[in-house]
Amino acid sequence: MSSTPTRVYAARMVGLPIFDPQGDQVGKVRDLVVTMRSEASQPRVLGLVAEVFGRRRIFVPMTRVTNVDSGQVYTTGLLNMRRFEQRSTETLVIGQMLDRQVTIPGPGDRRITGTVYDVGMEQGRTRDWVLSRVAVQEPAKALRRRGQTHVVEWRDVQGLAKPGGDAQGATALLHALNEMRPADAATMIHDLPLERRTAVVAALDDERLADVLEELPEEDQVAILERLDSERAADVLEEMSADDAADLIADLPPETAEILLGLMEPEEAEDVRRLMSYVENTAGAMMTPEPVVLGPDATVADALAHVRNPDLTPALAALVYVCRPPLETPTGRLIGIAHIQRLLREPPSTLVAGALDDSLESLRPEATIDQVAAHLATYNLVCAPVVDENGHLLGAVTVDDLLDHMLPVGWRDQALSSHEGRGRG
Repeated sequence: MSSTPTRVYAARMVGLPIFDPQGDQVGKVRDLVVTMRSEASQPRVLGLVAEVFGRRRIFVPMTRVTNVDSGQVYTTGLLNMRRFEQRSTETLVIGQMLDRQVTIPGPGDRRITGTVYDVGMEQGRTRDWVLSRVAVQEPAKALRRRGQTHVVEWRDVQGLAKPGGDAQGATALLHALNEMRPADAATMIHDLPLERRTAVVAALDDERLADVLEELPEEDQVAILERLDSERAADVLEEMSADDAADLIADLPPETAEILLGLMEPEEAEDVRRLMSYVENTAGAMMTPEPVVLGPDATVADALAHVRNPDLTPALAALVYVCRPPLETPTGRLIGIAHIQRLLREPPSTLVAGALDDSLESLRPEATIDQVAAHLATYNLVCAPVVDENGHLLGAVTVDDLLDHMLPVGWRDQALSSHEGRGRG
């Protein structure tokens, strides 16, 4: 590792790509695994937790790491792909050390209390990697927005050798989570110890927590929601897409579900109740009730402005639906759909109604999951309208919705975990 820096900081490694000797990316860094010895002894870095294809987390021993720098990690390429399982003698740097409250030497004999926001590792004479530095931030004082920071030797820090025994917040870990895609953040939260997970969930804002919940297995969703107070749980459900919120509420005890629906905004609760009224695994149950709906006088420029909304998934943004008023589901009669690919070829001032595909049959809410799959496949669609018997638009089924319901029960949990053991070499 001759080109490796003498010191690397853990928080800056999260998300770094991991390459094999041929230069192909095999995963991303998610955490560091260390073994704790004592307050005075520097912990030895055993390896990395890497996320590979399919959101599986594996263990990469430091003996397999050939180079670490600020932008990438290189390995020998000989990696064991079995699922990472943390052992009782191990500590995760990102998951269990960051945000821990510690004390460090101050002026005179005084000691300073602060929280850990990063940890530095370096390679010793024996070529083993050890944790050598700890970055600590004091609490903010008076009008300061941030407290003073210190980088100190490991031996000068008290409170890190017993990861379970001291107070731990979530600020530094939240920063890392907010830089990840929701699916990646869900994987990290899924793997956290219960107390740490609870602290992180409490600190996430409602919108981010909603995004993460949508990517977690059902049992994790229910466990997290049941630990929130009812008011916040209702706020988080409002931030979720209506179809995901409906699926989650359906997994709750009926009395809890009714309380949360009563606390939600009436319009949001109405959408969820409507979706819950349809038979499971039908187009009505899996559809999204908030597609892009426009009136007959909308222009191409109007349509393109609507689909630029970053909250829309790519599949939901692939079509716009032209309806007679009212323009919120359930709408007036559906006139036709317009493919965004077609609209991109039209002048911005052109009416969307002039570029409609009005020959495509719509789905009915009672359509089975197999019928929905056949419809999307037959017409090469990633999204399709769902209408009632009078042709009123009820919502849209996307390929994302379809896959969520076609995959085996517990597929999210299978993507996050495995019953296989973990290889150490």
